[in-house]
Amino acid sequence: MSPTGGGRGAGRPARRPGRPPGSGNTREAVLAAARAVFAERGFDGASLRVIASAAGVDPGMVRHFFGDKEGLFRAASRIPFDPAEAIPSLLAAGLDGLGERIVRFFVSAWEAGPAPFAAMLRGATSHERSAAMLREFVTHAVVGRVAAALDRPNPALRAALVGSQLVGLGMVRYILRVEPLASVPADTVVAALGPTVQRYLTGDLD
Repeated sequence: MSPTGGGRGAGRPARRPGRPPGSGNTREAVLAAARAVFAERGFDGASLRVIASAAGVDPGMVRHFFGDKEGLFRAASRIPFDPAEAIPSLLAAGLDGLGERIVRFFVSAWEAGPAPFAAMLRGATSHERSAAMLREFVTHAVVGRVAAALDRPNPALRAALVGSQLVGLGMVRYILRVEPLASVPADTVVAALGPTVQRYLTGDLD
C-alpha cells in the first residue's frame, strides 16, 4: 500500500464545511410541502413532522432551515415581518387607538414593500391554496393574536371581522387600485378605517 493511497476514503476529495449539497433544493421542497400542509390543515393542524414527511426530509432539517413552525409559516407565506415581535408592540400602548395602530401597521407594511402581500392577495382570488394561506396568515399570525390578548367575548369572530377589513383594504387599494382609495394619503385610510377596526376588536358585537 502506497504512503499516499492508503487509509479509508483515499482518493476522495475532502468535503468542505457548510451547507449540505442540494440544500437549496431541499429548502424549496420543504416550503412547497409546508404551503400544501398549511393550506390543507391550517396552522394548528400542521406539524413539522408531517411537513418534513411530505417533503421527504428529516424534521431536524426543517428546524435547521426555519427554526420552528412559526418561522416556517412566515417563510412559506412570504411574510416580511415577525408577528410575534410586531403584535406586542401594537398592544403595548393599550386598547385606546389600537384599531388605528393596526391599520397603520398594515398600510405601512404594504407601502414599504407590498410584493409579498400582493402575491398572497392576487393568488387568493384564483388559487385555493393561496387563499387558505392568506386566511391562516390573517386569522392566526396577526389578528388572532391581537384578539386573543384582548380578553373579549368572541375572539375568533373579532379576528375574522378585522381580517375582512384588512384583506379588503389590501385588495381594493393595492391590487385593484380603485380610485380614490388607491391614491388618498395613508393617514386618510387610517383615520377612516381605524374606528371600525377598533369596534370589531373591543366593542359590543351583539
